Amino acid sequence: MAHVISVLGSTGSIGTQTLEVAEMLGLKVAALTANTDTERLKEQIYKFKPELVAVKNEEAAFNLKKEGVPCTVLEGMPGILEAAKIEGADTVVNAIVSGDGLLPTLKAIKHGKNVALANKEALVTGGELVMRYAKEGGVNIYPIDSEHSAIFQCLNGNDINDVRTIYLTASGGPFRTYTKEMLENVTPEDALRHPNWVMGKKITIDSATMMNKGFEVIEAKWLFGIETDKIKVLIHPQSVIHSMVEFCDGSVMAQMGVPDMRVPISYALTYPKRAPNSFPKADFFKLRELTFEEPNFDIFPCLSYAYNAIKTGGSLPSVLNYANETAVGAFLEGKIKFTDIPRLIKDTTDAYTIKDSYGIKDISEAEEFAKKRGEIFLERND
Repeated sequence: MAHVISVLGSTGSIGTQTLEVAEMLGLKVAALTANTDTERLKEQIYKFKPELVAVKNEEAAFNLKKEGVPCTVLEGMPGILEAAKIEGADTVVNAIVSGDGLLPTLKAIKHGKNVALANKEALVTGGELVMRYAKEGGVNIYPIDSEHSAIFQCLNGNDINDVRTIYLTASGGPFRTYTKEMLENVTPEDALRHPNWVMGKKITIDSATMMNKGFEVIEAKWLFGIETDKIKVLIHPQSVIHSMVEFCDGSVMAQMGVPDMRVPISYALTYPKRAPNSFPKADFFKLRELTFEEPNFDIFPCLSYAYNAIKTGGSLPSVLNYANETAVGAFLEGKIKFTDIPRLIKDTTDAYTIKDSYGIKDISEAEEFAKKRGEIFLERND
């Protein structure tokens, strides 16, 4: 069980819920990091009294320093890395959005911290590195994503070699019943209205394109060391079953509950124990149906791109991640249509030369390639 935590990305959706759970559990907070939201960070500083905070945006960090907050203020990625390795913290909660979460994850592992991981991009871009370093360092990776927490719980006490199929459930997002023609007119406001979950903007768009579920396939492969062919996506609109594991004897174990991210966060921070809470609970006397559908890979091609990337391997998942970040950013800024997101991603990954073995430098180069290729796509489609 965690006792002292560092929360990376503390002002985002997962970060704020993590601090709510930390308060409930009575955990000490050693460090916090944010991107630009210093107003919320300042509130967190006075409430949780961390020793150190880091702000990625250097101007925002400078302004926070001028206000004389009662802790050390660092800036940029070097500051975030300091928060990831801060002495005294036994667990680092990585709630950073985007590929920026990889280096802090590796830094925390290098310094012997357990990692409660919500930043799936760390495993998408550098899964082989993360899991190898964790094994070598004797460090535990506890999943915070509701689906991977569910799988983690279902596998508890079971042999991974006995698994026949992992079913990653997906709500289907706001456009589950849409046609291709209907998707052409989707606005950012439409895409940000998730039917079941309250999340940050980027992950909400990823859910709408189903790229988020594709990333979760990649994440599951690395977290649980299982072949990709054994991981299947199952549309479950009610979001009551968070994922299921089918074993070789035909038995199926499922983890169920209301869609509330505080539950997997709490489990990651208290494992192997559980903590009582006052969060809403599932009422099975009122629940009338649980339905399931196959995903439509034609309507949501991003899901197939992710499967292809992890099956191909090498550095392809890295460039897939950064191409997606570029595409989602452009969509939110109104530069491209919703249906251009998969087109930009495919254009980038098709033009990329895959490296079979890769390191941090190759991942950085994949990021630069995706940004430049994205600019070419935007110019061509302007």
